[in-house]
Amino acid sequence: MSGAREPAEETIIISPRTLHSATVIFVHGLGDSGRGWKAVTGILGADPTLYHVKWVLPTAPIRSVTINYGVEMPSWYDIYDRELTGPQDEEGMMESARTLYALISAEIDAGLPANRILLGGFSQGGTMSILAGLSCEHKLGGIVVLSGRVPLPDKFSTLVKPQNKTVPIFWGHGKEDVMVKYMHALRSAELLRVTVGVPQAAAGAPQDGGLDFHAYDGIQHSTTPQELRDLKGWLQKVIPGPLQLQLL
Repeated sequence: MSGAREPAEETIIISPRTLHSATVIFVHGLGDSGRGWKAVTGILGADPTLYHVKWVLPTAPIRSVTINYGVEMPSWYDIYDRELTGPQDEEGMMESARTLYALISAEIDAGLPANRILLGGFSQGGTMSILAGLSCEHKLGGIVVLSGRVPLPDKFSTLVKPQNKTVPIFWGHGKEDVMVKYMHALRSAELLRVTVGVPQAAAGAPQDGGLDFHAYDGIQHSTTPQELRDLKGWLQKVIPGPLQLQLL
């Protein structure tokens, strides 16, 4: 890992519209910022069933990125190999994981139970979310991975805390993704199930824990309205607000 500098932007907070009872920390991808996901999280948060959710959108530190010829940009860790099959920046990943742990701890210190906190992200942010979410000392309410992958496959299972194997996980990936290829998603899902021991989520009951995997035909390295609808439905069950609890 090359020396990283402070983020160019402060963490963005989108306050809940009603009584705060859940928080989603959403982590952006390479070269982006927390501000870049404000519109998407705003769309999700505009649904009355998610009015109780606070959204926390951090921005990565600035660092030199090898695959981009050393250009400096917001990045949670360095990337050495476009095929994502070679050495990985473990030091940078673990440094960023500690940043995410701190955001989680801040929510807990403010009085929110860990099972009402979700960690998620897109691409590099999704990769960081599965790493930090499963290695966290606290068992979170859920993890979201959009167009990401499991990092450090040779040692990932040793980083996972036993209590986190049953955390609900939403995984969405486009089958035509050329940046983080679909095969990486399939291999990641297999590693989670076979090596780590993450169960398959029960149909219609993601709140009970396990991996809920969604593949999208014809989609490249981006999110889609269908994926966001699927994610919203998952959020409504995993961190239900007053409207959902009335129906239980």
